[in-house]
Amino acid sequence: MKFPSSGLYAITQTEDKSCDTIIQEVLSVLKGGASVIQYRDKTPKNATYLAKELLLLCRQYNVPLLINDNTELADYIGADGVHLGKNDGDIVSARMKLGSKAIIGVSCYNNLSSALQAEKQGADYVAFGRFFPSISKPLAAPAHIETLHQAHNKIHIPIVAIGGILPSNGDQLLKAGADVLAVIGGVFTHNPKQSAQTYLKLFS
Repeated sequence: MKFPSSGLYAITQTEDKSCDTIIQEVLSVLKGGASVIQYRDKTPKNATYLAKELLLLCRQYNVPLLINDNTELADYIGADGVHLGKNDGDIVSARMKLGSKAIIGVSCYNNLSSALQAEKQGADYVAFGRFFPSISKPLAAPAHIETLHQAHNKIHIPIVAIGGILPSNGDQLLKAGADVLAVIGGVFTHNPKQSAQTYLKLFS
């Protein structure tokens, strides 16, 4: 499975939610048209079970499931790939572990040179952000829209924008050069299916 060239990238919101709730929310966002799902869970209790269940859902909708931070878990359940932050290991090691067909994405924050390096090392996409104040990542350093303009001219793999993205502000990121919008609270705080459909209108 390949990483999408555009669309909504829904990242799970797991805090204080049961496994059943998380599964139902991901099903709703898939029904709403999300192009890729990331399982992100900073305080995991049932990570293996939950990741396996989400993978089954994603298979039904032919949408990739990526695991945040955890190459071991991605390998164990046979996920489509992994998303690496700055402290989550390197692309080469993840590629050796997960194989040539795995999707490997990398957080580049506001650093264009990191993105160029990631592309050179074989990343499938790069992510910049946060672009707007974010409840999920309140302490993340801000990224600048100018970085997207520069990346659009130099990067040849999909560019993901993340951080406080709403249907009301996502359009400016797409116009600046983002291909994919990664969203947590914007889809999972309200009706996930309807929220996803609202984001999708930005791409048409």
